[in-house]
Amino acid sequence: MTVKPYSSEGSKKKQVAGMFNNIAPKYDFLNHFLSMGIDKIWRRRAINLMKDIEQPLILDVATGTGDLALEANRRLGCKVVGVDISTEMLKVAEEKIQKRGLSEMISVAEGDSENLPFESNYFDAVMVAFGVRNFENLNKGLSDMARTLKPGGKMVVLEFSKPVYFPFKQLYLFYFRYILPWLGGVISNDKAAYTYLPESVLSFPDGEKFDEELRQAGMLPIKRFKQTMGIATIYLSEKVAQ
Repeated sequence: MTVKPYSSEGSKKKQVAGMFNNIAPKYDFLNHFLSMGIDKIWRRRAINLMKDIEQPLILDVATGTGDLALEANRRLGCKVVGVDISTEMLKVAEEKIQKRGLSEMISVAEGDSENLPFESNYFDAVMVAFGVRNFENLNKGLSDMARTLKPGGKMVVLEFSKPVYFPFKQLYLFYFRYILPWLGGVISNDKAAYTYLPESVLSFPDGEKFDEELRQAGMLPIKRFKQTMGIATIYLSEKVAQ
């Protein structure tokens, strides 16, 4: 069963776009507040996995408000192209980019992960943070991301996962299922969006299951890096040379 943000009619893709349009003004604050700022550390670690690529051109899928793209540019000095299905999130990203004078290095545009508007074998690396679980068709999204990569190019995916160790697992799941949706709903005025968050994470095929999804999309899984006792995982993979 596909997990959607709202109980109303409409595809998951349309509902996700609408959800992020609704919460865009408060998204950055909530992201950092609810994770106690740990998400910034995770992003830096994900970007560091691409530091051996010389002057890479990077595609940032589900770029949202542009945090990952901005951090990649800051740490690697590279050009980044970001795409997202939420126009309101992109407005926030564009404001950040212009404020930092980085319009020549970072560009963002509306785009769908399942039908990316780029040539095949174009990017040196592709990255996505907290976005793949929102794809309507996971295989189609990963496959199209892989298509845009040059042979041997890297894919770095940062996504929430499920802790497994007692008692942290139990404490985290209580926070994730009850405290986080309440706090997020109060601050964002969209309780459904922060109820969808734990539901989408708990239904997501993480760990080895996600590695298998990468293989089916034409990627070769290299390594998984668990973050903060398994709250999130960074997946590093490489496009299989044709």
